[in-house]
Amino acid sequence: MAFQPIVDVLKREVYAYEALVRGPHGEPAAWVFAQVTPENMYHFDQTCRVTAIRAAARVGMHTRLSINFLPNAVYDPATCIRATLQTAQEVGFPLDRLIFEITEHESVLNEARVRRIIDAYRGYGFVTALDDYGAGHATAGLLLALRPDIVKVDMAVIRGLDRDHWRSNLVDHLAQFAAKVGLMVIAEGVETVEEARCLLSLGITYMQGYYFARPAFEALPPVPDDVYSACLSADWVARVAVD
Repeated sequence: MAFQPIVDVLKREVYAYEALVRGPHGEPAAWVFAQVTPENMYHFDQTCRVTAIRAAARVGMHTRLSINFLPNAVYDPATCIRATLQTAQEVGFPLDRLIFEITEHESVLNEARVRRIIDAYRGYGFVTALDDYGAGHATAGLLLALRPDIVKVDMAVIRGLDRDHWRSNLVDHLAQFAAKVGLMVIAEGVETVEEARCLLSLGITYMQGYYFARPAFEALPPVPDDVYSACLSADWVARVAVD
């Protein structure tokens, strides 16, 4: 596993680390997912969860841990979560620090069943997120059907939104909707301070991307304080207040 921070810019702290699967020799996630078949999907999903929790405990993670899961690999929430619960107990990782992200690597075949999974996970104290919103299979229809705790906006939407009023207005509408229904928004793929500042002006404070830190293999990459300071510089805050 590699880990990448999800930050709360206003609090200048790491909110969570996302566990990103890698191959046995460091191959990227795309290589790994190319090996997944319907026959080994369940085993792959279970192995990723256990590996992520063990790795998080090994590197001394004290924040939340965000784990991707394949919704079509879960057939019964109570049965499929047993290995997760057992592993967390073995390594002493608190259950209320676990976030499960529904990936968009595959279309959700049964939305009602996945909604039941989300409801069951909440019963265990887990937080759920819809990953890569705005790209691939993660559509507004899926968001409405699943109603997770968090929506992670795909980098394809975030890229250059400080220079594109279509993108910024789309994210603005999502932020307003999220505030009304109690949905947390995380912006993925933030690569520039201008993107981060634009997101802050729209009320989005949770972000993830290369601007803050690249994923680190079997380690927790720190976020330099000057990265936060650039986002929250006094001159920029003053301009936003005037606008």
